[in-house]
Amino acid sequence: MSAPPPELKATLTLPKTDFPMKANLPQNEPKRLEAWKESDLYQQIRAARKASSKGQYILHDGPPYANGAIHLGHALNKILKDFVVKSKTMAGYDAPYVPGWDCHGLPIEIKVDEQLGRKKLEMPPIEVRRACREYAQTYVDLQSEQFQRLAVFGQFDRPYLTMSKEYEAKIAETFFEFFEQGFVYKGLKPVYWCIHDRTALAEAEVEYEMHTSPSIYVRYGLKSDPAAIDAALAGKSVNTIIWTTTPWTLPASLAVAFHPELDYVALEFDGQVYIVAEALAAATREACNLPLATEIARFKGTKLDRTVFQHPFLDREILGVNADYVTTEQGTGAVHTAPAHGADDFYTGGRYGLDQSTKVDDAGRIFDGLPEYDGLRVFAANAPIIELVRSRGALMGRSDIYHSYPHCWRCHNPIIFRATEQWFINMDTPMPQRNVDQQKTVILSEAKDLDSPLPATFRQFALAEIDKVKWDPAWGKERISNMVQSRPDWCISRQRIWGVPIAVLACKKCAKIVENRALNRQIVALFEREGADAWYTHEASELVPPGTTCASCGAEEFVKEMDIVDVWFESGCSWNAVLPESQQPADLYLEGNDQYRGWFMSSLLNSVALKQAAPYKMVTTPGWTLDEQGRALSKSLGNYIYPSEVADQLGAEIIRLWVASVDYREDVVASVPLMKRLAEEIYRKLRNTFRFLLGNLHGFDPAKDSLAFEELQPLDQYMLAKTRELTEKVLKWYEEFEFNRIFHAINEFCNADLSALYLDVLKDRMYTFAPTSKERLSAQTALYKITDALVRLVAPILSFTADEVWSYMPKVEGRPASVHLADFPDPSEVTRGSVPEAYLGLPIEKLEDWSRLLRLRGDVLKELEVARREKEIGKALEAKVELSASDKEYELLSYFVGNHKGQLEELFNVSEIALKQLDEGSHIVEVAVGRSLNAKCERCWRYIPGVASYGPWSAVCERCKDALNEMGYAELSASVAQ
Repeated sequence: MSAPPPELKATLTLPKTDFPMKANLPQNEPKRLEAWKESDLYQQIRAARKASSKGQYILHDGPPYANGAIHLGHALNKILKDFVVKSKTMAGYDAPYVPGWDCHGLPIEIKVDEQLGRKKLEMPPIEVRRACREYAQTYVDLQSEQFQRLAVFGQFDRPYLTMSKEYEAKIAETFFEFFEQGFVYKGLKPVYWCIHDRTALAEAEVEYEMHTSPSIYVRYGLKSDPAAIDAALAGKSVNTIIWTTTPWTLPASLAVAFHPELDYVALEFDGQVYIVAEALAAATREACNLPLATEIARFKGTKLDRTVFQHPFLDREILGVNADYVTTEQGTGAVHTAPAHGADDFYTGGRYGLDQSTKVDDAGRIFDGLPEYDGLRVFAANAPIIELVRSRGALMGRSDIYHSYPHCWRCHNPIIFRATEQWFINMDTPMPQRNVDQQKTVILSEAKDLDSPLPATFRQFALAEIDKVKWDPAWGKERISNMVQSRPDWCISRQRIWGVPIAVLACKKCAKIVENRALNRQIVALFEREGADAWYTHEASELVPPGTTCASCGAEEFVKEMDIVDVWFESGCSWNAVLPESQQPADLYLEGNDQYRGWFMSSLLNSVALKQAAPYKMVTTPGWTLDEQGRALSKSLGNYIYPSEVADQLGAEIIRLWVASVDYREDVVASVPLMKRLAEEIYRKLRNTFRFLLGNLHGFDPAKDSLAFEELQPLDQYMLAKTRELTEKVLKWYEEFEFNRIFHAINEFCNADLSALYLDVLKDRMYTFAPTSKERLSAQTALYKITDALVRLVAPILSFTADEVWSYMPKVEGRPASVHLADFPDPSEVTRGSVPEAYLGLPIEKLEDWSRLLRLRGDVLKELEVARREKEIGKALEAKVELSASDKEYELLSYFVGNHKGQLEELFNVSEIALKQLDEGSHIVEVAVGRSLNAKCERCWRYIPGVASYGPWSAVCERCKDALNEMGYAELSASVAQ
């Protein structure tokens, strides 16, 4: 018999779908972005969630700095936030996301300085600020475009900018709140100072890098009566030895500090006596080449208080003082003290009435010094000062030390301590009484011990609020608590132009600060109208009401403070500037772990001062981004990765997939090769899984063709139960921000449960059964539910792909136009109610029982492979499998043989199955493979009894004959025959 004509062919063919196999992400993602923009998708999401019964979920964006293109660390940060916002939105919350940018500060001003060159010296401040504003806006626009290219959803058309008029006014308002409550003072204190950028720095702006410093031991000769220290020293030439790694501070040396409770010894050598700590005597002997020095006296450090020494090269008396911070970790136990150049030194100088002013200018040049070093920058002055000490016979030892040293976080140059007049927030300010009373109300309602002390100071209150926040990872709580506990007063002033001024006025005659709440409110209103530029365009006389006089001296002329506010203070105001009252405190802050001393800290302190509460309910932190060698990504190492380049090569979806694949709470590894592997090995498989699912849904109408769960075939029920199980896990992990667990679970489900099992097993049913057959509709019902659940579960992560898949799914009335307007699947949707304990009377009570059946499938597939290798069979469908089983295994298999025999053969991919019961007590299944003696169906390729000619077909089984009839091939065959 000849083959049937083309119009009668009904052989195996792949289902058709318009969903493309190749993603072409770099070309197609921008098109989808444009479509989202044209449809105003983000505003559609906002409108759909506005009346959410679950209420709002607020992730408050920490502002990245507007200075350059985004790097992979930015991408990790923003994509993680997008995962949170999208998952909360799909979980039913109203989760608006307002991105922001930090626009003021030194890095931008330095870049503008470089562009302007000497021209800047001739420009008024307002012109320099305009140039800075334009520079910042350029990178706000660039970064905004790059973040959106990564499929990050948010209010990018109206972000918050720290340089906007509204935000600048909020900064001024926040400062005045601190000022009016008594937190702020201006005073002379040692601060971190960058001599390169000529400004004070906050702790958060200091990084520690390795640095080589000169290490010297210097002799200070005793001028006061040595017998007053110990009788054994009477009439002797007595000295102490100090150790320092900053020789440039020796011109500012005013004291030598000794610990009052430490034991000190007097070592005599070659006619000289040297006083050092007993615990450091051996090390000092070696460093100063005094191997034969002998101890002649021992006494406590209290004996050295108020002694007098001679400066090693200046005509100056040096006071011996007592200080508890002196240690025996290194040095000599005698600490050279320069009150202008160290925090401990400064406070010691204050206790002893020493001069705390500095002789080092903004650029780090020493003035009013000896000719050998006068006018030199501090680090350049080290060598001549050491030589000067040597020439005066005071140098006892010299070497270099390679150690961790503070550097400026922006210019990466070493910094110094320098006592200057700055504005500070006092960390130990007593909280205003009304605040303490509010705290008391909260605490007493919960406290077990009503006599426990209540937080009384700003620092204590901040520590109490830290306890109420959820920190993820948990060590974050201890980290920020330790920082708050030990931090000095907050230096909030900077000596630059590009920022928000500390907008206070001072009397020109007596320098008294004007304290006038009404004036402060007028300045805030002025900034709202004109921005902080107004401080530079209005004279002081224009700012004060007519007739205003100094409350101290009665003078009528005032001057403006020209320092600007610390940028960390600015960004720490963001909760107040951006979030309405109804969104405070924010549900989540998510930033890198460097922000414990940065934005987390400044936000906490600002909020505690103004609101008596932390600004966040939860804080979570990702780790650093490293290359495959474990090195931090940096331009200098040449391992820097720009997300824009990866998106152009592989697609932004692959970056999102990488973010989901890593445990972001730890340091994460990134490289282009790694992302290529993700694209080829993971993304391609996920995409092909969706393509197969969509292809098999061709022609399926969910509204008309879906079967009830109870009508489905057992395997289809099982897969829906597995999908429900996956859904429950994924929804839980989204709540816990366990994105890497979601990634691995979905990848495992697609590979193991779908591709390797279900989709493979279904091919016979999908390609050979009639489209309207109950068996095929059962499979399509399950496939539709699986696709519908899976596409929504992956949408927060694979935002482009999920939306593309959604557009190819069978149409359903009322379905949102985009997957991003949909909700997550409810687990009950997948199985229509709870998972039945027994499926249609099957002896399979739980999902775990299917594991037995699938293990048996694995055993059968192994035996089939053995039979193929031994040439007993060719394809698996040529096989006949005999199963010998007992007890529960026999009960399970006999049910299938009796009720769903075709499904068991489908599951094992064989044509024949025979079942034999073993003796009771045996708990195994034996598998025997032989060759089927039946004829092959030319349509389904099974070896089956009853294969016979049917119309133009030479060999068709009864099942295929019925399918052909159902599809109308009998009528067509008759028509062709006529």
